[in-house]
Amino acid sequence: MMKEIDPVISNILNQSLDSKNISIKQAVELFDSKGTEMIMTAMVADMIRKKNVGDKVTYVINRNINFTNVCIKRCGFCAYSRDFRNEETYFLPIQEIVRRAQEAWKLGATEICIQAGLPPKMDGFLYVDICKAIKKELPNIHIHAFSPEEILYGSCRSGLSVKEYLSMLRESGLGSLPGTAAEILDQDVRDLISPGRISVADWINVITSAHKLKIPTTSTIMYGHVETSENRAKHLELIRSIQKQTNGFTEFVPLSFIHKEAPMYNNDLVKGISAGPTGHDVIKMHAISRIMLNNFIKNIQVSWVKEGAKMSQLLLQAGVNDFGGTLINESISTSAGSEFGQIMKPKEIRSLIMSAGRVPAQRNSVYEIIKVFDGKDDDHESLLDMAETSQFGSYQELIKLDKFRYSHTK
Repeated sequence: MMKEIDPVISNILNQSLDSKNISIKQAVELFDSKGTEMIMTAMVADMIRKKNVGDKVTYVINRNINFTNVCIKRCGFCAYSRDFRNEETYFLPIQEIVRRAQEAWKLGATEICIQAGLPPKMDGFLYVDICKAIKKELPNIHIHAFSPEEILYGSCRSGLSVKEYLSMLRESGLGSLPGTAAEILDQDVRDLISPGRISVADWINVITSAHKLKIPTTSTIMYGHVETSENRAKHLELIRSIQKQTNGFTEFVPLSFIHKEAPMYNNDLVKGISAGPTGHDVIKMHAISRIMLNNFIKNIQVSWVKEGAKMSQLLLQAGVNDFGGTLINESISTSAGSEFGQIMKPKEIRSLIMSAGRVPAQRNSVYEIIKVFDGKDDDHESLLDMAETSQFGSYQELIKLDKFRYSHTK
């Protein structure tokens, strides 16, 4: 006989199904749920997803260009960055960034995602120059670039206010910002895992300033390290409160902590640190994100780079409606020890979506549908599908190339 569901959880889930907002305390109850209650949480999230956004699962064809791994910060979770004296440093010149963007565009990409380390003594207008150079050659590509940490650094290096700097980037062709560098939006936790990283207040300022300038952003959480259920719930509430004020978030993306190469895990720098989230944690994080953000953010995205194909497919039954991007050349998660590759081709994404009983749809960066794959031409192979993955190179190859060595740019 099936165990009767906990009445507290039942009430929270019924409230969610009635499109009522749940509180931080109620979200904590869901995060702490197990067994039947956890399964019911995922089921309710899926029901809410179906009601609000239907059965389409979207994806974008994009390329990551992580143009340097040199960084002045030493975040405990980051295995990507290198000190400028390190022999594995690299720095891609603007012409190489443009070349990579052009290559992606020819293969059907509509978006270029640019994030990188914070090199010392960086020209404060480098990001502006990158945007201008890309737009000069590819006026119709969407530039999704520069985390709040990078925006703050560029602002400081240029001597401009955050608002002025964002305005200049927008005029230079920036289309949207990734809402990364969020990790957990609790200052005490940030001080543990990334001392010296952008503060909660500064992160909020960059994001809300972008929204006021009509620059949309994504939003994220990085979880599975030392944070508590309450930390997760409060993070979601903060994202929700910002969205109430600005309506500038296009999506929310839970990002699992990848521990394998993370300094704070390998060197035991943070007491009580976990080896990433459990499978149950991953399911609950995505489901509760859908439930808590239900009335404010339509799109919950899974990061296949973090979760892999099978878990990503499973999460389509736990509130997720977006599969992210093809992510040609993803380097940051890969360097941290993610095992799931630096690209997922469109045909593979569509196959995973269809075998989960959903309808694949290619979108652009602001969730406008480009094409729905309704079963009539699902065997169609795009140029990217036919491309050899090896032609894009890999992170491990890049850090060994002498021609892009950071020391050669000085």
